[in-house]
Amino acid sequence: MIVHLVTPAPRHETEFLAAVARSRRLHGAWVTAPSSAAEYALYLKERKGPRQVKFFVCLEDRRICGVINLSEIVRGSFQSAYMGYYALSPHSGKGYMSAGIDLVLERAFGELRLHRVEANIQPRNRRSIELVRRAGFRLEGVSQRYLRIAGRWRDHERWAITVEDCELARRGRRLHLAAHE
Repeated sequence: MIVHLVTPAPRHETEFLAAVARSRRLHGAWVTAPSSAAEYALYLKERKGPRQVKFFVCLEDRRICGVINLSEIVRGSFQSAYMGYYALSPHSGKGYMSAGIDLVLERAFGELRLHRVEANIQPRNRRSIELVRRAGFRLEGVSQRYLRIAGRWRDHERWAITVEDCELARRGRRLHLAAHE
């Protein structure tokens, strides 16, 4: 499966908002995505700052199948960011987000020159945890009442990956693939 990353733009508004509306059940209490023209405009405005990089994960035919955001990018001796993401219906569970996260990590540790990326995930969100685990993230701990989502403060597990971890995970995947050829 081939996916690519696209920078969100005004031209995506109609498709994105329709996908978010279709995805309400999928997102449930896990995600609060922009769901109006005003919220989408704010989302686009935020992407222009130096501490945010936002991507749509798109299929070859340009349909949006997911969102991955790097936020709170801190430079200096930290070189770190938080990663938030969500799939959009009907594209969840098909491997597109795994491929998208791999592309985002390549950019994060390549052109953005970050050293660490952290993802915070609600403990019962097993699919999301498996997604970052496959990408090479490691569990670092739990933050109680960490983020307010869908009107409630929710506990989150902290998962992180460094540039060194990412390279080890890539090598491991290459070895695994070579062994099965």
